[in-house]
Amino acid sequence: MSIEVKRHPHPPAPPTGDYGFGQVFTPHMFKLDYREGQWRNPRIEPYGPLSLDPAAKVLHYGQEIFEGMKAYRNPKDGSVHMFRPDKNVARFNISCGRMCMPEVDPDLFMEALNLLIDIDRDWVPEPPEALYIRPTMIATQTGLGVKASTDYLFYIIIGPVGSYFARGISPLRLKVEERYVRSAPGGTGYAKTGGNYAAALLPIKQAQTEGFDQIIWLDAREKKFVEEMGAMNIAFVYEDRIITAPTGDTILDGVTRDSVGILCRDFGYNWIEEHPAVAKVCADADTGLLKEVLACGTAAVVTPVGVMHYGGKDHQVGDGKEGAVTRRLREALCEIHGGNSKLHPEWIFKVPVHAKV
Repeated sequence: MSIEVKRHPHPPAPPTGDYGFGQVFTPHMFKLDYREGQWRNPRIEPYGPLSLDPAAKVLHYGQEIFEGMKAYRNPKDGSVHMFRPDKNVARFNISCGRMCMPEVDPDLFMEALNLLIDIDRDWVPEPPEALYIRPTMIATQTGLGVKASTDYLFYIIIGPVGSYFARGISPLRLKVEERYVRSAPGGTGYAKTGGNYAAALLPIKQAQTEGFDQIIWLDAREKKFVEEMGAMNIAFVYEDRIITAPTGDTILDGVTRDSVGILCRDFGYNWIEEHPAVAKVCADADTGLLKEVLACGTAAVVTPVGVMHYGGKDHQVGDGKEGAVTRRLREALCEIHGGNSKLHPEWIFKVPVHAKV
């Protein structure tokens, strides 16, 4: 299928200053419809509101998925590239399978990303800021009744972003969530679907009201083992190893998490995937055995953790500041993002410059 392009007649100029996160969007978006058992009408058109029937299934049964990815500008030559988009495309289709939704052809997906970013490439900011990419699929069939939709809309919106956290890379204060759980075995935890995030809003809001930046999720069965954070993965740095929970049906298989694991092995760190016991990592923070804790995700990149709150008390990690391992991983990943590293050139997908359409 060829992608039809309808340009914005009077596109606004790219903004300047602080973008915030997820507040500013480019003048164009991509859309693709699914009806009668097949995808049709791929198009790029001016960014604007969606029209949905009040009985659209997404509004009642939460049949929705999305992805989060980034594109960057190379400061040396001005070119634009995406970071490991093939991983996000593959994960999107895994989410499709779990949520009973039709997969999107990976080649068409990539073509849409390349063309949309190219059309709005002037909106890609200079590093360390980035262009955030949000592919989304929603169930659009009209009608009540709990069953999978027959109609869907796949769309992509993009926009420049700054730091995910208001305080930049300052060490995070995290609250271990001891009442609520994010996902259970056999559930949708490994799918990037809105319901997983909606269920997290209350405990995150409660934690932030108490002065914390985010929460740490525990396993649903025993509430003894660390799984991930509110919107990213987490790893624990010891003198001889770095521990993170293994992926499975309760944990999102993070692209940044995978990248950090590969970089750890590149640097000679002992990256281990096992279930971290929350009581042990907090006790090890108190004794100094636990050296660092890092959060990692597309939005946060690699961010240090300074404090974990568990069992009614704060457990400071190290001196409460960013550690050497966290800094090395963050700087290495940021250099790769900027296209200025010799490490893993296969992770960089340059956005081609298309002829004017």
